[in-house]
Amino acid sequence: MRLFLLTFLFVGSVFASTTAAQTVTQPSANDATAIETTLSAFLYGASVNDPKVHETFWADELTYTSSSGTRFDKATLLQGTANATRIDDADVQAWYSAENIELKAIGDIVLLNFTLVSTNVATKHRDTYLNSGVMVYRDARWQAINWNATREAATSH
Repeated sequence: MRLFLLTFLFVGSVFASTTAAQTVTQPSANDATAIETTLSAFLYGASVNDPKVHETFWADELTYTSSSGTRFDKATLLQGTANATRIDDADVQAWYSAENIELKAIGDIVLLNFTLVSTNVATKHRDTYLNSGVMVYRDARWQAINWNATREAATSH
C-alpha cells in the first residue's frame, strides 16, 4: 500500500509539472507582430493569386480542413495553385483580410484564431469565416502546420 501511495504521488507530481509547463500565455510582442505580419502578407498574396505565398506560409506537414469539410495536406493544396498566375492589384475581385485576431502561445507553438473576411471589390459584400491555425516557428519564419476554416453562421437580427 505504501509503495502504491508513493508511486501515485510520484506520477501525480510528474503529471502536474508537465501540465504546468504547458500553460497558455500571450506570445511575446515580437512573435505576435511577426505572426500578424505573416498572416497579412499571406492574405494579400492569396488576394492577388500569388502561388508563392502558399509555398512559404504552409508548413510541409500541413493538415488543412476546408470550410467545405474536406481535409488535405500541403501537396494537395499546392496542386490547386500550381497553374495560378499572380494578378495585378487592380484586377483583384475579392480582398482577404483578418479581423478579431487572437493569439495563444503554448510552449513553442502559437494558436491563431481570427475572422477571415472576403470583401467583393464590385459589390463590397463581405463573406466571413472563422479560421484557426497552429503556427510553428522554423527557418526564421512562422508557418501554419494545421488549419481549419469554417464559414461563419448567419446571424439573425
